[in-house]
Amino acid sequence: MNNPTTEGLVSAHLNRRFSRPLAKLLARTPITPNQISFLSFIVAIGSFLLFLTGHNVWAGIVAQTSSVLDGVDGDLAHIKNMKSSFGGFFDAILDRYSDFAILGGLTFWALQFEPRFENVVVITAGLAATVGSFMISYSRARAEVSFGKPFPGLMGSLASRDARLLIVMIGSIVGHGTVTLVFLGAITNLVVVWRVFGARKGLE
Repeated sequence: MNNPTTEGLVSAHLNRRFSRPLAKLLARTPITPNQISFLSFIVAIGSFLLFLTGHNVWAGIVAQTSSVLDGVDGDLAHIKNMKSSFGGFFDAILDRYSDFAILGGLTFWALQFEPRFENVVVITAGLAATVGSFMISYSRARAEVSFGKPFPGLMGSLASRDARLLIVMIGSIVGHGTVTLVFLGAITNLVVVWRVFGARKGLE
């Protein structure tokens, strides 16, 4: 369930154009925000399976679809007045599994269909992107616990989940899986390092 104060630029300016109308439509049904969170996770698993079967273009599009759905649950919770602490927790847990599935699928696809890169390069890039993605979420959560506020500024938005999944879609469509993983691994881990220095200064 995306928090409007911490959502990324892609979510705010692109995904919301689709998630908000969809949430308004679903508000007329018995569907709950938690069910949408689970649906977003299932769609991410679909992206993973498409990567495994070599359908990189569709896998990227489905990954982005999962990202859009990830915004629907928050909008639906607001419309139906069904916001809850458990809903946010449940959504965050499923997001981590979804990230692992999508990045794992992209790594597998790159190993199978990009022979110009050594396997160790692809695997290292995949691990860096996965660890960096997890650490982005973890560092933000720890900042909110330790300092009572998220990290400010544009830097974090560049590596936010919505931005990462859009990058996955673009990289998958153009067929550059390894380059995409290298970029994601670099930007996410650099942001985490920047956050460490920011935390050292008390998030000033």
